[in-house]
Amino acid sequence: MKKIFPLIFALIIFSTLLNAENGYRLWLRYDLVSDQKMLQEYRSGISAIVANDVSATLKIATEELQNGLSGLLGVSIPVSSVIEHDGIIFLGTNKYSAIVNSFIPEQEFNKISDEGFIIKQASYTGKKIIIITGKQDIGVLYGVFHFLRLIQTQKTIQNLSIISSPKIKLRILDHWDNLDRTIERGYAGFSIWDWHRLPGYIDQRYTDYARADASIGINGAVLTNVNANALILTHEYLLKAKALADVLRPYGIKIYLTARFSAPIEIGGLKTADPLDPEVRNWWKEKAKEIYSLIPDFGGFLVKANSEGQPGPQQYGHTHLEGANMLGEALKPFNGVVMWRAFVYTDNNEDRASQAYDEFKPYDGKFVDNVFVQIKNGPIDFQPREPYHPLFGAMPHTPLMMEFQITQEYLGQATSFAYLAPLYKECLETDTYAKGEGSTVAKIIDGSLDNHTLSGIAGVSNVGNDINWTGHVLAQLNWYAFGRLAWDHELTSEEIADEWIKMTFTNDPEFVNKISEMMLSSREIMVNYMTPLGLHHIMGTDNHYGPGPWVNNLSRADWNPVFYHKADSIGLGFDRTKTGSDAVDDYYPEVAEKYASLEKCPEKFLLWFHHVSWNHKLKSGRTLWDELCYRYYHGAEEVGDMINTWASIKGKIDDERFNEVRMLLNIQQQEAKWWRNSCVLYFQTFSKQDIPAGYEKPDHTLEYYESLKFPYAPGIKPKWK
Repeated sequence: MKKIFPLIFALIIFSTLLNAENGYRLWLRYDLVSDQKMLQEYRSGISAIVANDVSATLKIATEELQNGLSGLLGVSIPVSSVIEHDGIIFLGTNKYSAIVNSFIPEQEFNKISDEGFIIKQASYTGKKIIIITGKQDIGVLYGVFHFLRLIQTQKTIQNLSIISSPKIKLRILDHWDNLDRTIERGYAGFSIWDWHRLPGYIDQRYTDYARADASIGINGAVLTNVNANALILTHEYLLKAKALADVLRPYGIKIYLTARFSAPIEIGGLKTADPLDPEVRNWWKEKAKEIYSLIPDFGGFLVKANSEGQPGPQQYGHTHLEGANMLGEALKPFNGVVMWRAFVYTDNNEDRASQAYDEFKPYDGKFVDNVFVQIKNGPIDFQPREPYHPLFGAMPHTPLMMEFQITQEYLGQATSFAYLAPLYKECLETDTYAKGEGSTVAKIIDGSLDNHTLSGIAGVSNVGNDINWTGHVLAQLNWYAFGRLAWDHELTSEEIADEWIKMTFTNDPEFVNKISEMMLSSREIMVNYMTPLGLHHIMGTDNHYGPGPWVNNLSRADWNPVFYHKADSIGLGFDRTKTGSDAVDDYYPEVAEKYASLEKCPEKFLLWFHHVSWNHKLKSGRTLWDELCYRYYHGAEEVGDMINTWASIKGKIDDERFNEVRMLLNIQQQEAKWWRNSCVLYFQTFSKQDIPAGYEKPDHTLEYYESLKFPYAPGIKPKWK
């Protein structure tokens, strides 16, 4: 008996760990459907799966569907070889299945791309079946995940007729992961890629990552940091990358690598990396051959050049055009692409908001046809709010790739929550007027405005090896939202939040309504207590953690927050009109005219484009100073409202995730007050006006806030040579 009790105790502990609600399952939670009416509908409408398992991808689709349905329905769903009764779900492509071709007309297949899917109900020899199909196996897998999403969110599966294709071709996660497993701007632990133990050791997490990506339609992963290490292109590391490619491939995910421009010198033994040097050009061509001999479906290179100390063609007197085209020509025989980042700025004391526009616009139409120019959503650097980047619409003859940031470098990192779909949508839905009204950023990047066959969108990943993947359980929503919008940018922020909440937590209506409202307001709350009215880049320098509007001692003007807010005794804000940097002229006239006018400029961008008097009256009737105080105080107060909302749903979800979010929201409240107090005190030194009556006075002096240091804040950018 003495031996039995420890064994029983160990089994109990093991069972508890298996069922722990630690966030690892993300939104792929296949727990029993709670609504009894819907559960009955699903059980009566689903009895078995019949599949043409002719590939690894279709086998994965079959297993995913079987496991998902068995968990959601609480009964074992078998895989059969014949359709012998009602409720069969049939999986297969039109390429191999006569059944699919019998029930899905050719004109419907003409409506989908190679990655698209069709879900349709049919009657086969008098039996009701559901067909999940596509032109390619990956389309079937995407269709399976969509079907499971319907059940997870407790939607009806009767009379289904769904046709869906991604609006953007390349939907990529950029991992700013280093080979030593640190992550630049990573707030969820170390990299999931264990380069030291690859290729011999394949972590189960790689497969789980691939499942998560495939479930939201992501089809590419850049494995390495844009501040690149040439070592990744050595044969030893290419074998490691091949092992990852083999895991991700059945899930429809291609791998990409970052190419350090100086690699021919650092690992190739050449004396130069000049893009016009014949030896250098040949070196890259041979390197491409080597990569594709190991990874036949390799996606291509992401390149950061001549920016923040990274090597590039300008070191040799050449242009971004010449550097990008050299790599494009090396990859072209293998159908690879180059994603050449437009994030460039030099130490010239000019307005950084215009530099990428000035450098890249002259090259429009001159890049080889497999080169993207990859552009951040805004002209500065992933700020809580920015106007759209003026290059969108300025290069109609070049495929432009959007770069969003999912990791919250400037948005509270992993101690705070901000739902980023509203940020993404704000940019995507903005009208550039490039070809008249309706020329939205979304239509530019999906290729439809300028008839590009190549289209792409990238998101800087927030994934790490923390048990919950993203450091903050709620930050999983931003990974999910990026993927869903990459597939269909017409989805609303409300629709995406509703899906994720139901799939990740519960379908309980009270919980869904309260938490959805909290999530939809969270980004605006953060903007208010960090950078209201168009303020930007006033975070602590280097680590970007917390406020630092007072910093003015860095070696380059544009590395100092004072460069961006221009506070003085007259007012606040960066003048980008004709009386200032004239960056507003980078936009089309319809947009420029609005932004350039103090009266017409949306107040959310007011201080981005104008230096505004402290006593200028805003639409609220408050002066700039009073409005600034109101925004800072109101934003911090609303974090308290988020805490109260979260507390009100206690008992509706598991204690583990409830308590994790509760603690982080409390930290966020402290940080919001820190932002509020320090920024109001700092800007008060210029306005010389009192904090309005009724507001809580800061609990410390400005000198105290200026003295705070955080040398070990996570995600600090490495000091590259």
